Amino acid sequence: MSNYYQLLKEKFPSKSSLVTEMINLDAICHLPKGTEHFLSDLHGEYEAFDYLLRNGSGSIKKKVAECFTDRTDEEIEFLCQYIYYPKEKIEVRQEVLSSNGLIEELTLFLPDLLQLVKYIGGKYTRSKVRKMMAADYAYIMEELLIVEQPDENKISYYNAIISKVIELDQLDDLFIAFATLIQDLSIDHLHVVGDIFDRGKYPDLIIDRLQKFNKIDIQWGNHDITWIGAVSGSTICMINVIRIAARYNSIALIEDRYGINLRSLIEYAQKNFEPEEVFNPILDGDDISESDKVMLNKLQQATANLQFKLEHQLIARRPDFDMQASNLFTKINREEKTIEIKGKTYPLQSFPYQMIDWESPEQLTDEEERILSGLMHRFQTSNRLNQQIDFLMENGSIYKVTNNNLLFHGGMPMHSNGDFKSMRFGNQVYCGKDLMNFFQKQVIKSYKNKDKHDDFETDLFWYLWCGEVSSLFGKDRMTTFERYYIADKETHVEIKNAYYQLREREDICLSLLNEFGLDETAHIVNGHTPVKEKVGEIPIKANGRIIIIDGGLAKGYQKKTGIAGYTLISNSYGLELVAHKPFSSVEDVLEGKCDIIFIKRLVEEVSQRTLVKETDNGKAILKEISELDYLFHHFDLY
Repeated sequence: MSNYYQLLKEKFPSKSSLVTEMINLDAICHLPKGTEHFLSDLHGEYEAFDYLLRNGSGSIKKKVAECFTDRTDEEIEFLCQYIYYPKEKIEVRQEVLSSNGLIEELTLFLPDLLQLVKYIGGKYTRSKVRKMMAADYAYIMEELLIVEQPDENKISYYNAIISKVIELDQLDDLFIAFATLIQDLSIDHLHVVGDIFDRGKYPDLIIDRLQKFNKIDIQWGNHDITWIGAVSGSTICMINVIRIAARYNSIALIEDRYGINLRSLIEYAQKNFEPEEVFNPILDGDDISESDKVMLNKLQQATANLQFKLEHQLIARRPDFDMQASNLFTKINREEKTIEIKGKTYPLQSFPYQMIDWESPEQLTDEEERILSGLMHRFQTSNRLNQQIDFLMENGSIYKVTNNNLLFHGGMPMHSNGDFKSMRFGNQVYCGKDLMNFFQKQVIKSYKNKDKHDDFETDLFWYLWCGEVSSLFGKDRMTTFERYYIADKETHVEIKNAYYQLREREDICLSLLNEFGLDETAHIVNGHTPVKEKVGEIPIKANGRIIIIDGGLAKGYQKKTGIAGYTLISNSYGLELVAHKPFSSVEDVLEGKCDIIFIKRLVEEVSQRTLVKETDNGKAILKEISELDYLFHHFDLY
């Protein structure tokens, strides 16, 4: 321990430096806690996600209304448009105002932005606010913020700065910098509870946006884990993400933005398959050419064929996974073109008999081996993809315990009596928290050894995607094969794990919280399963112990949910859950036609504002203060 204090003394070489640091840290502890936002199931819907961040899930408009109580709703809305989309709003106003008129308008609203920065940033230290400023304008911004009207000298100082900014044609950029600062101040810490990837087209842009946050954590979802698996060397995960991209017309993500050439795979698909109706891409309103529809149809067939062959191989080499029910090639009657499942026989439709070696159905052809090997090389050498998956690994986990909240995407596998389901891997049995920790450890291990493609850790990615005791999946099995090749929908049913019923009960949630060392005041924050608000389903369950925050941000789910996602907001006053309307367009926002906030629910209200010292970070700061105080009183010993 003496070495530690010797090193600490090198950092604080005088007693006065220790005093300064202790006073600073103690002051921080007595500030209100920062605002945390929890979002889940972003599903590649970048524009809607970006809008939520820009408006603080409605919190910025609330702050504007509190700050300017004499303003009309229309005036508040107009100012908010400037804050949410400053660059775009300036461009719109340029079309209706003269150059001088726009300068006058921006000069008129700039003091409002300064006042909002002071109001929203009041619970943060000046140092923290300064670090969040645009580097090129930080000095000017700080100088403008310290001007105290009506001091006549400082008014002249303020006006001189603004005049020079206008003279140098920098007013637009300065205005944008202040608006962006307001956005950034509204969210201190962002938690993304899984599934950045899925059917939406722009998960890469979402990750670009997340990388700008100083405080960010991610709990991986089932779709995220397949992309991580693909980069880690799982061939079946790789072909699965391509199949899903073909199904939802998101191939541009892979080819154009990740720079992964799919030509050999597309040529293989075009050569060996004919269009089948069940493989028509789901377009969600996209307008594409007939030839592209046919290409996506064939590509989806090709990737499905490769996926099921690879799955057959994986099931055979991993008996511990207990996935034999998905080994369906062995249940096909080739002559009768039927399949037997659970004692019943069903006709097969659209099945590619010509692509199977019936002596060894799981066997890949030499061409298929070459295609998959080339694709894996391109996935693992895509700079942009690897940089983004690195970010998910550095900031992500299977679950997270933070500030008396337990965050995870899918669910805790349970038996109907509430006991945790267990899974045997090798000679060890895992359940509950130990199971999640095991999954986490194996994901990290595989990611560090990307050159291995069929070892246990790499195969486990597929189990996390669709295994019965996966904490990311939550069903008995995945029926992708049946949905493609069997018309009878009774074979399409995927039975949810008992957890999804049991989480309605407070005793079950308390037991789960206890498993992770949390008490009866804590909350579970869960994503993965869309809440069907329109039929009366409630996102807050078990007497407030669990909050489900998947409300259908993805367009494909909004018909089921009736809303377009949730944001859980935790600030110094308590917990609030905000439900959102569907996002239409930036243009509609700038015309005042898009108010995304739908319903607000108070989850929990505290009697006194929560201070930094009561948070996890605050407890770490208090420990640091204690160590500094010890060094102060024993300074001469070191």
